[in-house]
Amino acid sequence: MTDPSPLDKAEAAVRNAETDTVAVQLALAAIELAKTATAQQQTAQPHACQQQHKPGRSAGEWLAIGGAVCVGSIGLAFASIALAIAACCATGCFLILRRLWTDLRNPKG
Repeated sequence: MTDPSPLDKAEAAVRNAETDTVAVQLALAAIELAKTATAQQQTAQPHACQQQHKPGRSAGEWLAIGGAVCVGSIGLAFASIALAIAACCATGCFLILRRLWTDLRNPKG
């Protein structure tokens, strides 16, 4: 013999509740379905979560990463210095051109 399905159990529970109102019968049916759904989820869950860990990095990989970070940092430092020098040159050029412009507009001798 096969066991009745959860839906059959819920329908039987509703039919057996002859003295209850329709709302109570529906509530009991919903509770029965919820119980069976949680029972099915609990039986299926333990097999679903199996993680596989990958091995860690070797010392050579960490040295290569450290070297790449150092080289990148030095490159970033040189780029920042070059930007600062360019900003100083642009400011100097701007001040010189502004002074020439004011001298050409107001020739006082």
